[in-house]
Amino acid sequence: MSIRAVFFDFGGVIQRTEFQAPRQHLGERFRMDYEDIDKLVFGSESARRASVGEITEDAHWANVLIRLKRPAAELKTIEGEFFGGDVIDRDLVELIRSLRGKFHVGLISNAWSGMRAFLEREMLIELFDTVVISAEVRVMKPEAKIYSIALEQAGVKAEEAVFVDDVQANIDACQNIGMKGVLFRDPQKAKDELRKLLKIK
Repeated sequence: MSIRAVFFDFGGVIQRTEFQAPRQHLGERFRMDYEDIDKLVFGSESARRASVGEITEDAHWANVLIRLKRPAAELKTIEGEFFGGDVIDRDLVELIRSLRGKFHVGLISNAWSGMRAFLEREMLIELFDTVVISAEVRVMKPEAKIYSIALEQAGVKAEEAVFVDDVQANIDACQNIGMKGVLFRDPQKAKDELRKLLKIK
């Protein structure tokens, strides 16, 4: 069965932390290791609740500030420093743009309530025919339901879709329901594998 739809993850794929220094410096300011500050923002119970829409992104950041014992006035500074090393892969963006019209192009992202507004500000929302954000649909990868929602929105069968993600568990989950998966660890290898699957140059 030929591929009709291509879905992409966002964090770790389209946008990646290429420079660790800003986050490292932030951690050091609060006497925390890089892994600890990363876990506070992304791996805490508050982060999980934000990812399934139980609390807003703002509420999650308020919880982060409480843990850091900092006032709300410092939010933008701390948030900016935390994400200061993140870079959007413009080559991948152009590849995704080139797929529009030939395939259904979608996003499947474990993300907080502010993700859609961020995509609009960065003019990335236009890359996708459909956008599935965990906070909006209240289910996260690797649960099968989030892939089913994406497939239903795209109007394709699992066997007609491929998903690109940087987490092995998420790739395993999509493959378990019949989708093809491309593990995004080495950007060039992943792009080459995707082109091969889609039979494009």
